[in-house]
Order: sequence, then C-alpha cells, then structure tokens
Amino acid sequence: MKVLVIVAHPNIEESIVNRTWIGELKKHSNITVHELYKQYPDEKIDVEREQRLCEEHERIVWQFPFYWYSSPPLLKKWQDEVLTHGWAYGSNGNKLHHKDLILAVSTGSAKERYRAGGRNQYSMSELLKPFQATSNLIGTKFLPSFVFNGTYAAIEEEIQESARAYVNHILATDIFE
Repeated sequence: MKVLVIVAHPNIEESIVNRTWIGELKKHSNITVHELYKQYPDEKIDVEREQRLCEEHERIVWQFPFYWYSSPPLLKKWQDEVLTHGWAYGSNGNKLHHKDLILAVSTGSAKERYRAGGRNQYSMSELLKPFQATSNLIGTKFLPSFVFNGTYAAIEEEIQESARAYVNHILATDIFE
C-alpha cells in the first residue's frame, strides 16, 4: 500500500514533534512525505500535480498541528483548490473514492482538555468532524485519527514513541476492517 502524507506545518523548523514524525516516515519506502509549506512557500498550489499525487496513493494522511480548532491555512487552501467538483466530488468526481483518509494531529494542550468539561469543552473526535464530513463528500474511507496531545510538555522519549506509533497507525491494514 502506498501512503501519501501531506504535511501542513507553517513552522516545521520549530516543531520537534512534527519534524520527528517526518523523520520516522521517511524511513519507509512506501510512504511519500509531501510538505506543503516547503513545496509552496508562495502558496501557489499546482493543482494537477497535487491531484496526480493523490491518485497515485491508496491512503492519504493529512498531518498538521491543531490551529484554532482546525488546520493551518495552507491545508485549507489545498482542500479548496485540489478537491474540485468533477474530480473529488460531484456526479463525475470519483478520483478519491475508496481511498483511505487519516488525520495525524498534534496539539499543544493535554488530552484531558479535549473532552466535555475540559478547557476546550469538546473531544478531538467532535472537533475533527468537519474533516470527516469532507471525507464523506469526497468518497474516502475516514479512518481513526492519530492524535498526539501535549506537545508543549512532551519529553524526547514520548515524542520518539509517538513517531513509531504514528507510522504503525498509518500503515496498519487490518485494525480498520
């Protein structure tokens, strides 16, 4: 299975967690790491190239830090421009049908802040529902997200373990059946 990981982190140099994840991902020949902010520093997205990349992979992962209860702006722009009517959705828009979609999300806050009664009042599952709705629209199979909470307080050992767990998560083929 070929996996495309679309990384959308505007300050990757400052992100120990996301940089560590990328390093672990690059050890696997069946994983393509595609860093949007490095590829498009001018934010001018090559739509045809992006669509081709998606078509060439069976599983797509959107990796990003959780910003204001959503993704960083370039991933949203990527969705707006790449997931077009007639290609990703609509009566003839079936290019992503039957592909898998996984989110890989890092948050600064601890896990207990993302629940009813917690500081953020909602679970990550609830907050990620718009991405699931997008998956439904474009015909992908929305698989369980990989979420790493508490990046601000994480120690090196936790970060390294999260990188290995992340790769295992996105390469798993049997746990999602």
